[in-house]
Amino acid sequence: MSTPLTEQSLQSQLDRLQALRGAIGAAVVGQQAVVEQLLTGLLAGGHCLLEGVPGLGKTLLVRSLGEALHLDFHRIQFTPDLMPSDILGTEILEEDHGTGRRHFKFQRGPVFTHLLLADELNRTPPKTQAALLEAMQERTVSYAGVTHALPQPFFVLATQNPLEQAGTYPLPEAQLDRFLLHIRVDYPDEAEERAILEQTTGRGGARVSAVMSGEELLSLQQLVRDVAVGEDVLTWITRLVRATRPQTSDVAAVREWVRWGAGPRAGQSLVLACKARALLHGRLAATREDVRALAAPVMRHRLLLSFVAEAERRSADDVVAAVLDGVAFPR
Repeated sequence: MSTPLTEQSLQSQLDRLQALRGAIGAAVVGQQAVVEQLLTGLLAGGHCLLEGVPGLGKTLLVRSLGEALHLDFHRIQFTPDLMPSDILGTEILEEDHGTGRRHFKFQRGPVFTHLLLADELNRTPPKTQAALLEAMQERTVSYAGVTHALPQPFFVLATQNPLEQAGTYPLPEAQLDRFLLHIRVDYPDEAEERAILEQTTGRGGARVSAVMSGEELLSLQQLVRDVAVGEDVLTWITRLVRATRPQTSDVAAVREWVRWGAGPRAGQSLVLACKARALLHGRLAATREDVRALAAPVMRHRLLLSFVAEAERRSADDVVAAVLDGVAFPR
């Protein structure tokens, strides 16, 4: 039986969230929106994909999160020659010295962890990318007919370089759909960049303290499920997702720029993400502001653009902005 939630216990859990945000901020300068989206995905129990050019601190951000959480943390550097067994594990032949009998033993790979940093995920071919599909969706790994459960909680925080860069492989749609949020990491402003130079060129560096355990994180994830979503917000999310499908959309930009729209999983992800963001802001109810803040990170990787959009240099974010403007909030 769960312990009743009191105002004191709620405030205690919210304080832990702020401590987690502060611990990450000790090592990462700026990028407040990115940190908030990353924590939103964490609370919602989903995986996150961070995209940006090299040198913007994506790996540092994820590593700092791993240090701030008292969880097992593994990092895999994805390269063109990486094999699925390098991620999942493999069977090795062992010999019992007492009996002389030989048997195969499964040697677990780095995916068996709480927090997995998949660094430069799109630097490896699709065959290796697909090795993460079952782990991300089912939280299990199947090998040689045996299913192995992954530790809980389990998160994949992946980084990728823009697809225009040489040596990248586009992630398949099925792989992209496993990510709750697609987070864009942009260049810092002048003040943040100066602070980065000052912080990273002196003696030593900022230390990140572990401020939250796995049990506390699981408790917060359960609390996210209890955050309320009003009928009007739920209806709006449903209409927004449906409006991204050109076959049935009333939004002209969608009919012109989109080949395939978002599926039902996008709606599920948006509801959960809005609940998590509300909790992150100390609220127990999601609002339309949460929807506006998270619509693009939730849907930008779930839209397949048309040739017209590519010719006009339109992005998925342009489509999401058109949908937000074209679908009125229920009254």
